[in-house]
Amino acid sequence: MVRPNKMKQIWREGRWVTMGWLSLSHGFTAEVMARQGFDALVIDMQHGFTDMNDVWPLLQAISQTDTVPVVRVPWNDPATIMKALDLGAYGIIVPLIDTAEDAAKAVAACRYPPVGMRSSGPVRALHYGGADYVAQANDEMVVMAMIETKEGIANLDAICATPGLDAVYIGPSDLSFALGVTPRPDNPDPLHMATCDRIRDVAHKHGIKACMHCASAAFAAGAVKRGFDLVMLTSDLNSMIAGVRRQLEDLKAATA
Repeated sequence: MVRPNKMKQIWREGRWVTMGWLSLSHGFTAEVMARQGFDALVIDMQHGFTDMNDVWPLLQAISQTDTVPVVRVPWNDPATIMKALDLGAYGIIVPLIDTAEDAAKAVAACRYPPVGMRSSGPVRALHYGGADYVAQANDEMVVMAMIETKEGIANLDAICATPGLDAVYIGPSDLSFALGVTPRPDNPDPLHMATCDRIRDVAHKHGIKACMHCASAAFAAGAVKRGFDLVMLTSDLNSMIAGVRRQLEDLKAATA
C-alpha cells in the first residue's frame, strides 16, 4: 500500500491546503516547521539555501510527521526533478513555466512511463512511500507549475490544459515584474489581484488547483475566500525575523 498524498486527499474533499516554507537548510528547523501543523512544507532549492546534498536530510526531518514534503526545484530540469522525487518528495513546484511545452516537460519528469519519462530508481522514496510506490507514484505525486512571467500569463490557458498537471502556483514577486508593478509581499495592486484571480479561474476551468504564495495570515485568509486551493502562509526565515522584531519592539515600548 503506497503512502497517500495528504494534499490530494484534502483537495478531493473540497478543502484547502496550508503550506509552510523552508528558506533555511537545517534539519532541526525543518523538523520544527513540520511539527507546527502545516499540511505541506516546501524545501526551496530556487531561492533558499538548499542544494541537492541538503535535500535528503530535510526530507527525513519532515518525514517524522504527516506533513507532505514538497521541493521547489531551481529550474525546469528533469534530472533535478527526478532526483528530488527519488529522495522522497511528494510534490514538486517548478518555477518560470512559460509555455504548455514547459509544463508538459515538468509533468513528464514527475511521471513514470508510459505517461511520462521519469526514470525508475526511487532510492529513498520506496522506503517513504511504501512497497507499491512505483505502481502508484504517478497518481500520488503533485506537480505544480509556477505562473509568474508575461509568457506564462499569455499561455495560461494552454498551460492549465496540460495533461497530468495538478496545479498552478502563483509567484507574486516575479508576477509583479511581469505586470510592471513593484514587487512586494501580499501585493494589493488591483492589476496584480485581478491577474491572480484570472489565473485561479483558468486553472479551475481546466479542473486543476490554484495556489497562492502569501506572507500573512490576513492575506492568506483572503486568498482562501477568493477560492484558492492552497495558501503558502510563512517561511522559517520570515517567522524568525518577525518574532525577533516583535519581541524587540515590545521591549522598547515597555521600557520607553
